[in-house]
Amino acid sequence: MARPKLPRNICGSPPNSCFKPNGIPMSELDQVELALDEFEALRLVDLEGLQQQEAAAVMGVSRQTLANLVKSARKKMVDCLVNSKALKM
Repeated sequence: MARPKLPRNICGSPPNSCFKPNGIPMSELDQVELALDEFEALRLVDLEGLQQQEAAAVMGVSRQTLANLVKSARKKMVDCLVNSKALKM
């Protein structure tokens, strides 16, 4: 049995719920789901420029958990860019 997720501090939701390639109907695209905690981890580390230790403290998680969130989110984003998939949040 997996350990339950602890609550994480998230500073709001993204302004848009989906990003997709132009000119392709949504019904024809594969979709990848980006979780809110992954979005927040990317925002803190890549946009705000915080160190992982600082970002982990802001979110209320361990540094390793934050690193796992960032790694997962980056992989999903690159998959969407390279393979023309829709990114849903």
